Amino acid sequence: MPRTPTPIVRATALLAALAALGCAPAARDGLDRVRRAGVLRWGGDVQGGEPYAYEDAARPGHLVGFEAELAEALARALGVRATFVQNDWSTLVPSLERGTFDVVLNGLEVTPARAARVAFTRPYYLFSERLVARADDARVSDLASLRGLRVGTLANSEAWDLLLEAGAVAVPYEGVDEPFADLSAARTDAVLMDDIVVDRYAPRHAGLRVAGDVADGRYAAAVRADERALAAALDGALADLIANGGLRTILARYQLDGAREAALAHEMAPTPPPALLGPARFDRHQLLLFVQGALVTLAISTAAMALAVTLGLALALARHALPRAGRVATVYVEIFRGTPVLLQLFVIYYGFAGVLALPPACAAVLGLGLNYAAYEAEIYRAGLRAVPRGQLEAAWALGMSTPLALRRIILPQALRVALPGMTNDFIALLKDSSLVSVITVVELTKRMTIAAVDLRGWLAPGALCAALYFAMSYPLSRLARRLERRLGDTH
Repeated sequence: MPRTPTPIVRATALLAALAALGCAPAARDGLDRVRRAGVLRWGGDVQGGEPYAYEDAARPGHLVGFEAELAEALARALGVRATFVQNDWSTLVPSLERGTFDVVLNGLEVTPARAARVAFTRPYYLFSERLVARADDARVSDLASLRGLRVGTLANSEAWDLLLEAGAVAVPYEGVDEPFADLSAARTDAVLMDDIVVDRYAPRHAGLRVAGDVADGRYAAAVRADERALAAALDGALADLIANGGLRTILARYQLDGAREAALAHEMAPTPPPALLGPARFDRHQLLLFVQGALVTLAISTAAMALAVTLGLALALARHALPRAGRVATVYVEIFRGTPVLLQLFVIYYGFAGVLALPPACAAVLGLGLNYAAYEAEIYRAGLRAVPRGQLEAAWALGMSTPLALRRIILPQALRVALPGMTNDFIALLKDSSLVSVITVVELTKRMTIAAVDLRGWLAPGALCAALYFAMSYPLSRLARRLERRLGDTH
């Protein structure tokens, strides 16, 4: 009869098993992992829209687009199924490196810097960097003409690098239609993007012209640098698709095939640089950019808070003392408090562009100020209600008018009660100002994300970003406590 293993024996066996797992030749590559899982996870950004990967209007939840079809074809060649993973385009490579998905397949341009970080397949699409300007603006003709001009493009793209080298003021976007909307509204001077994007989105906006093509580029699939077998398998699958005409059939379905794409048959996977390029250094220049972003954050937050305080106080007084105006104020508070500030920023900046094309900073101040005014109104209303009504009646008995009584008797006491809430809102506004990056304002958090991609790490940029936010918010807390003491707050 076999004996039951003792706890010591069981523990020893467990340790031996763990040691064996650690010493076993783990799949040095993702190919075995993908085949075991039966799934090829491909990363992309649906916000890139047509013709890359976008939701089928006839089948909600189903992706179409030439890269969506390409992902399905590559997965079939590996004997697995394809699964899409949504990710912001500008951080696709960092997300790939941390294992969020197996392959990037979303208009990722082949550049020397990226070839030092990831393993590319052979290209699956050839494109040109196309420059677009307003029809009535003769200044824009080539890259050299862009020095000092505001030019829109995707952050961390090949076009972004070209603009920085040309001395332009690169304006970052997350979507592909918004740059042309801003150019048409004269909020930027030009747009530099891939011709595949320009051909589809520039014609939707009046008054734009193509200034010319300034560079050539290639899209390729990318996997982690140490997963060469997976890269080779995908490269072989692409070679077969190119040889049998399957890739060009997919491209033709989205009006992307042409004489230029015939060169795909002769393109090969890029060779990694002899010495891997190191990440950018966190130097004085990067520090100055962070400080600049912090100053933008502080300026926008201060201006927005000034608007919020003024409008919020007016709303609170209307609800407190003016029944008819109070009903309008109530509707305002409920609308702005009940909808996301991000949505409000989009509506103010893009929705009203045809009526009033506000500069990005003005739209940011207006959007944050109008939103926070709703919250400030409730804080002040609570402060007003905290003052006993008998004090207002006593002021009337002394012959004071209602406005005078509010100004001299009621408001000073109400503001003392509201002060902690006001301070808390200002600190919250400082952090919410990070949302204005969606309307092209490069504030502190956006600067951190751009730097993190260049530096190939998030800890140092994130720590500096947090330190700068703390350096801005902590003095506010100290100032609020001092004001509370001066106003006679016993706490």
